[in-house]
Amino acid sequence: MSNSYPRPGASQPGELPKTRYENEGTVSLSLILIVGIFASTMPQPQALGRLPLSFLLKDQLHSTPTQLSSYWFLCGLFWYLKPIAGILTDSFPLFKTRRRHYMLISSVLAFFGWIGFGFVPHTYSSLLYAAILVNLFMVMMSTVTGAFLVEVGQSKGATGRLTSVRQLTYNACQLLTGPLGGLLATASFGLAAGVNAVVVITIFPIAYIFLREKPLAAKDLNAIHNAKLSLVTMGRSKAFWGTIVFVLLFYFAPGFGTLQLYRQTDLLHFSKPQIGLLGSVGAAGSIIAVFVYAALVRRVAIRKLLFTGIALNALGTLLYLIYNSLALAYPIDFQNGLFFGFAEVALIDLCARAAPAGCEGLAYSLLLSARNLALFGADLLGSWLHDTYKLGWSTMVFLNAGSTAIVLILMPFMPALLMSGKDGSRPNTENTGEPAAA
Repeated sequence: MSNSYPRPGASQPGELPKTRYENEGTVSLSLILIVGIFASTMPQPQALGRLPLSFLLKDQLHSTPTQLSSYWFLCGLFWYLKPIAGILTDSFPLFKTRRRHYMLISSVLAFFGWIGFGFVPHTYSSLLYAAILVNLFMVMMSTVTGAFLVEVGQSKGATGRLTSVRQLTYNACQLLTGPLGGLLATASFGLAAGVNAVVVITIFPIAYIFLREKPLAAKDLNAIHNAKLSLVTMGRSKAFWGTIVFVLLFYFAPGFGTLQLYRQTDLLHFSKPQIGLLGSVGAAGSIIAVFVYAALVRRVAIRKLLFTGIALNALGTLLYLIYNSLALAYPIDFQNGLFFGFAEVALIDLCARAAPAGCEGLAYSLLLSARNLALFGADLLGSWLHDTYKLGWSTMVFLNAGSTAIVLILMPFMPALLMSGKDGSRPNTENTGEPAAA
């Protein structure tokens, strides 16, 4: 056997080239992407399960804000370990495919995981372990979908547009999750688990029919060596590491998502359906942001889009200082969805551009793991600061807005080539391009 191996991303015996999507039609590719995002996003415990679980923990188990934030942080364990799933789908074929069988098997396991979730005892630890198990299979589904997005986007030179499709589908899930989650929170948790099980299995027939791959010869792929090469490739990428730091600092602003739920229920006395509808209002703002971003990304450099989104998000956060009634909550949550959504779609696009070719699943999943860790860690940090130091609502709002704005000082230090990118450039050859938000 030869000791010389192709770099990650190069075609190997029995493997389709990374640009195999360049000349394929968009209908089947879009269907896989949209349903994959839908099935790996909406039925997460942190998404459609969030309000039913939050009210179960808050009202029945009397959890404090820190305990509730800790639950969401800990149940996301496998979302922080997502790179392991990236290594598996990139370098270790399952039944001689890199994507197809991982998607099929993980969707079935997630389905049965949700069914079992509906029968666990209503204790903090039992509900936590069940959520962690479901998330294990959801992470694999999400990683395969993300790797598929990056491969297609880089092959077609359309990471911005496909990221817009990703965020549009993601925010459409949030739009549905709000009122549906609020409604399910008024019923038994078993019903919520059953609905999630039905949603998660929707990807199975789509992947079975449309997600076709030429069989790989495992002995030629040399999976372990390819995984090592992927790590070396990422280790040498300034764009990749610069993006990780940027993402971590943006999302790790002391959050008040959990505190907002307590404010809505205990102080402002919003009903569960009203709280769910407010989530949908924010998602509607994010959907508008996606359309705006998609219209601009072919003409405006990502540097300007990122700066605009982050600056407006920081300023808009200050409006939560007057979050004192239902009439004010609707426009405030809408503008937050709009500006945060614009900043996030730009950041996710940046992640897709920064993922080195040949290790798309690993790199993209590592970047999004940084996002997940910072996002849920920030919410836990915010709740801990509130409970430990008795910081008021206004103080938490100022902390969040200021921490968000600070990330702008990093922009001049990001790789110029990466930050000047627009859609429509030639396909990536070297260095171009969840769980639901709390």
